[in-house]
Amino acid sequence: MIRRAILGLSLVLGFAAPTLAQCRQALALGLDVSGSVDTQEYRLQMDGLANALLHDEVTAALLAMPSAPVEIAIYQWSGPTDQAILVGWRAIHSRSDIEAISTILRGTSRSAVSVGTALGTAMRTGRDLLLQRAECWKLTLDISGDGKRNMGPRPQDIRDEIKQSGITVNALVIGADAPRISDQRQMEIAELSSYFRANVITGPDAFVQTALGFAAYEEAMVQKLKRQLEGLVLGRMEPTRPPRP
Repeated sequence: MIRRAILGLSLVLGFAAPTLAQCRQALALGLDVSGSVDTQEYRLQMDGLANALLHDEVTAALLAMPSAPVEIAIYQWSGPTDQAILVGWRAIHSRSDIEAISTILRGTSRSAVSVGTALGTAMRTGRDLLLQRAECWKLTLDISGDGKRNMGPRPQDIRDEIKQSGITVNALVIGADAPRISDQRQMEIAELSSYFRANVITGPDAFVQTALGFAAYEEAMVQKLKRQLEGLVLGRMEPTRPPRP
């Protein structure tokens, strides 16, 4: 109650109380670089995220509450031993912070990885990252993938672990770019979306975003980032997670 009263007074007076100047959301983004992702698709994914972060509406959402910034970490995943941090935790205070992250993504080159798809391991990596920012009002794992798990722990088992951590997991499902019969392609995306919905996502308002292919990844990521960031602005300064003692 005291925390709510302070937040309400801060809104009336037009400033955030110093003791509440913390991150409003920790957002970890896991990018699929498994064997099913070729060099061109890898580039579309990295550049697509870089561009999505700089989209005007996304940038505005990221910078909407300077007193309690969003913090971002980005990693890539493939087989059980192929998890790699691309961007460590970084608080977003200005557009230059976003530009710095985008520059890192555009300059990232693909390294050799195993052909496996260790989706469960990728989820666990995201969870461990987010627990480093447990003081944030909301913890969100944003995981992209173009296929089902074929190595490592089962995603549904890791999802059950994550449920106990107060973390929301959202997914971006990517369809195949190769030319296919339209109906067949839609069926494949629908099936993969159902798999992620049943085994991966969890938490309040968790959702699955779809991209018809890597060429559509940037647009899908823009929509996903806007949806994940909306609501955590001045109109809703009350934390969505209870304060830690």
